[in-house]
Amino acid sequence: MLDGPIGAAAFNNEFGRPNLCGYFRTFEVTFAGERRGYHKPIMLAGGLGSIPAAGALKAKVSAGAPLLQLGGPGMLIGMGGGAASSVDTGQNTADLDFDSVQRGNPEMQRRAQEVIDRCWALGADNPILSIHDVGAGGLSNALPELAHGAGLGARFDLRAIPIEARGMSPMQIWSNESQERYVIALDPSKLDVFREIAERERCPFAVVGSATDTPQLVVMDSVLHARPVDMSMDVLFGKPPRMVRDVERLTRPTRALALAGLDLREAAHRVLRLPAVADKSFLITIGDRSVGGLTARDQMVGPWQVPVADCAVTLSGFRGYTGEAMALGERSPLALIDAPASGRMAIGEALTNIAAAPNAGLGAVKLSCNWMAAAGHPGEDAALFDTVHAVAMELCPALGLAIPVGKDSLSMKTVWRDPGQEGGDRAVVSPISLIVSAFAPVADVRDTSTPELRTDVGDTRLVLLDLGRGRCR
Repeated sequence: MLDGPIGAAAFNNEFGRPNLCGYFRTFEVTFAGERRGYHKPIMLAGGLGSIPAAGALKAKVSAGAPLLQLGGPGMLIGMGGGAASSVDTGQNTADLDFDSVQRGNPEMQRRAQEVIDRCWALGADNPILSIHDVGAGGLSNALPELAHGAGLGARFDLRAIPIEARGMSPMQIWSNESQERYVIALDPSKLDVFREIAERERCPFAVVGSATDTPQLVVMDSVLHARPVDMSMDVLFGKPPRMVRDVERLTRPTRALALAGLDLREAAHRVLRLPAVADKSFLITIGDRSVGGLTARDQMVGPWQVPVADCAVTLSGFRGYTGEAMALGERSPLALIDAPASGRMAIGEALTNIAAAPNAGLGAVKLSCNWMAAAGHPGEDAALFDTVHAVAMELCPALGLAIPVGKDSLSMKTVWRDPGQEGGDRAVVSPISLIVSAFAPVADVRDTSTPELRTDVGDTRLVLLDLGRGRCR
């Protein structure tokens, strides 16, 4: 509740992007004999970007094109890769837990972003032919993918890669997952132009290799006089054996809602004290919501600045009133009772939230889906399958909605040893969690609606739209 918002605000304030919408979930309950909740929390960060159509596709890369790393240096972190990030929390060794950590540096990220922005702003003279972000596996993944995407091989000089920690082994230099880095294939004739832009923005970069006609990946080490990597691209990018998972659906017993003897005042106070319901100002006021000057609708509504806006709305430029809207939806705790229903409800919440901004209808809305589950835990794999099928194969096609992008985390389980407890082991398993982000263009941001009740414009009317058709859902 404290570290997550502070981390988000660092990129908000130091990077210079307004933080305009989000969600906050706390949950823990004993359900069907298991402790379910979020000891492993969900941290969601992202936004909406736009790019000219001419810059949306990678240009042709020819043999001899320089391959660059842009951004921060490599460090001795993030060596665990998928082996660390996809293991239940508490199952790792201490070294692997440390190796899975990726340290954020918003200032370096901002410098790299400025270089990229200045390049695409040159239009036809853009020196960047192809660009790739650096994630899991570090450069060992990003650089070969950059070359393979162009149908080429590549040759790299390991010692040309900038590093921060001395004494790193070839594997550590090649595979660390340090943040704030991109890999780029550059037009050879525009290397000097790129260098001038990077130096002006004070963003480090290094030419670490070049593309080759031969579909071979070669990594040279001039210090150890060796080739740590020399392999065919076809081997590296060949199709792996298909994974088969044998899972089964579990029906967990549920109890009917018992409201007998419930005190309404006490229940209201309990609900309003729940962090997922209570005032979110502590999450919002630590970040600049107007940086950039294109914010049309942030979280705070009305003269008393209450954080109850349904969606975020930004302007697409400093002249005119067109823009874009963003909204979120999630109903994760419901997944304990009915996982597919929780997915449908998340879609529904995202859509009803973004409806506050005037848009061209469902056909203009695009979704991003972040899926999280405790893979391998009894019943969870089957529940995840059923939820994905309900959302992606049934509901969204029926509504004409597209989900062009998403992300996943399949290690939503925390395990630890408690010597004071019989048996010693304790675990908290998260429910199937779908976080839906909805995006849509807005013709006139001034027509955005808010939940503000106004008394200065005559009578206020509250309208109930019975989306449950009388079924009280």
